[in-house]
Parts: sequence; C-alpha cells; structure tokens
Amino acid sequence: MASRLSQEEENYVRMSLLLTGISPRAARALFDREFAPKFLDSSLKREYNILKDLQKKRIINQSQWNLLFPRFPDVPDSKTFDITLIITLLRNLTNLNPPHGGYDRLPSANETTATSDLARIKYYRNFLAHLDEGKIDNTEFITAWDIVTDAIDRLGGQPMKQECNNLKVKILHQSNQEIILDIKRSNDEIMELKSQWLA
Repeated sequence: MASRLSQEEENYVRMSLLLTGISPRAARALFDREFAPKFLDSSLKREYNILKDLQKKRIINQSQWNLLFPRFPDVPDSKTFDITLIITLLRNLTNLNPPHGGYDRLPSANETTATSDLARIKYYRNFLAHLDEGKIDNTEFITAWDIVTDAIDRLGGQPMKQECNNLKVKILHQSNQEIILDIKRSNDEIMELKSQWLA
C-alpha cells in the first residue's frame, strides 16, 4: 500500500469510519429510547414469538439470536447489537412509521423522521459495500457525508454531530493501513446487512 492515500481513498476511509463507528451509536440512541436498557431483557422475552418468526425467515441470524437471548446469567445489551439488528428490531417491534419510500430507498431531504434517518444510514452503508475500489470522489463524498451526519445529529444529538465534524478534518496517519483492515472486516458486516434487508 502506498504511504499516502489519495483524496478519494481518504474519503472512503472517513466515510467507512463514519458508517461503522459513529452511525451505529446514533441508531442505538434511538433504540435505547424505544427499548429502555433496564427493561430490554423483559421487552425481548415479551416479543419472543415475533423474534422466533424473524429467525425462521432468516431475517435474524444465529449470532444475532444469541445476542437477543444470551445464556443465563447474561442479559441482552444493545451495545452488543450491530446496526442491522437494531434496525430489524425497530422495524418489527415498534410502532415507528416507516419512511415514505420504505427502508430500502434514500428518503427525500424534507423527510426527517427517525426511521428515515435509519434508512439514510442503511442506504449509504449499502452504497459503501458496493464500492470495489475503496474510493469515493469528492462530490459524492460531500453529499453522502452531509446526509449521514445530519441523520446522526437528529438521532444521536449534538455531541455525535461534533464527532462527525472532527472525523471529517482529522489527519489520517500511516495507521490508515490498520484502519483499512478494520474497514475490510466491517465490510463483512455490511455484506450481511445487504442480505438481511430482504424482509
């Protein structure tokens, strides 16, 4: 790997860090408002039949199931849930209205509900998963960054928005090789996300 990333590669690294580091926490903030952490175990047990049906339909995989229903004495903790599982639970266990175009399309700019913000994050994670070369041109990056960080701001609040602002200008050092490796590992999760959204 070259010692210096191109601007397009740097854009990819920043977007990957945004979508795998900050956006899952923003989605979790919404999740924890819908499912109080203190009562998460009992909430999930109440919805066992719905969740079992989602597992049978392969919308929830075995590793996610183990997070929802860990072995005693462990209890479920939303901090262990990936964004795919968070969105699946919000979609299927809450009364939140879905975005106008559903969860699989990029919502219009004037739709600013929590579920439309989840759809934006999902859309750009899929976008990232389809990039084979690990590069994003500047125009696409600016558009995507603004859309995703606005969604993060609405879901997670001003401190997360500030993290996004810091990440956008942070100097990326040679540890980028490690970052790129982390991103490649995260892409496995993103590929799983694509298969999960057939619900």
